[in-house]
Amino acid sequence: MRSTPGTPNKIRYPALLAAAFLLVALIFPTDVSRGQPETRPFVLGFTPFPYAISQEAVDFTYEHIAEDADLIVHHFDNGVPWVEALAGEPYSQNIRDDWSYRRQRTPPGHQVLVTVTPVNFMRDGLANYRGAQDDMPLPAPFDSYRFDDPDVATAFLRYCEDIIAHFEPDYFMFGIEVNLLMKLRPDLWDAYMTLHRQVYETLKAAHPDLPVFVSVTGIDLLEGYTDVDHADQMRALADILAYTDILGLSLYPYMTAYMTNSLPLDMFDRLAALTDKPIAVTETGYPAQSFGIDAGGGLRLEFNSDESKQADYIALLLDAAQAYRFVFVVNFVLRDYDALWQQIGGREDLTIAWRDTGLYDEDGHARPALDLWRAALTLPVNS
Repeated sequence: MRSTPGTPNKIRYPALLAAAFLLVALIFPTDVSRGQPETRPFVLGFTPFPYAISQEAVDFTYEHIAEDADLIVHHFDNGVPWVEALAGEPYSQNIRDDWSYRRQRTPPGHQVLVTVTPVNFMRDGLANYRGAQDDMPLPAPFDSYRFDDPDVATAFLRYCEDIIAHFEPDYFMFGIEVNLLMKLRPDLWDAYMTLHRQVYETLKAAHPDLPVFVSVTGIDLLEGYTDVDHADQMRALADILAYTDILGLSLYPYMTAYMTNSLPLDMFDRLAALTDKPIAVTETGYPAQSFGIDAGGGLRLEFNSDESKQADYIALLLDAAQAYRFVFVVNFVLRDYDALWQQIGGREDLTIAWRDTGLYDEDGHARPALDLWRAALTLPVNS
């Protein structure tokens, strides 16, 4: 999922990932283990994505991140200040206010993950421009640059250094769902990897103790889950793994051939088998209510789910985080955003796909999955 709240009176439209849904449901049993470990190797987090365009929604989200997590994620998928970063000039008031507000609301004692990306929101080109507004068209000459242009590297690295200096994060992610570029624009992949390698090597030299990494869409790494070219995805993964400290997974298992008909119990085993690098779930979620999507051309996709299915997924996720010693786990949405969904039009398109993935429902009531999450949160963290 890709979106980020801005300052409290300016929360951006949550445009959502255009994912390919297959119609065949693969049936597996859904019993999951709910063992009771004594410690945990991972921290638990949310983004401050609000459930409505209101100060009340922003406050609720930050307050419950303080109570129900020990990690906060500042997720920037809304453009890069290319012009100012290249020139070494101050960023817009929009950006400075946003950064200042986020830093002010970060709960004391929480670990911090900051995520940025040079890839645009649709994952098919260079990130848009962020200045006085978010996601503005690229100005010249950036509108003609490739990922491997020297100005792109200079500007993006300065932006990374500035945001690291401001937030002093415990983890820094410099690319979001980057394997989707291989899926959507494989012709751009080699140029992207030139930038990727330079960013990783430069940041590691400057910050040897800071975990520096990118995320990928985990469902696209598993053959048969989606309609991607598996060989291309394995090539992308091999390229990335040489230049990332952590394999970050953006993971929404219902956006696959399984939909919400069944839970693929071997999913985390298969993902863990792909790498010997530490794994982190940079964003995830599972719907606790049923919904439908009008996919166009008369096609409608129905996702039948409930709170029990969501709890089963969270249990499977936390069990895997224990077994494979994940670094952290992030449920992107803290509370269902029914109110926000209505405010932006209430359409049964992909904006509905993440609406009901909160661990609080739309009325602010805790779901059974939150009980499992809180039980893990009470465990001391081991290293």
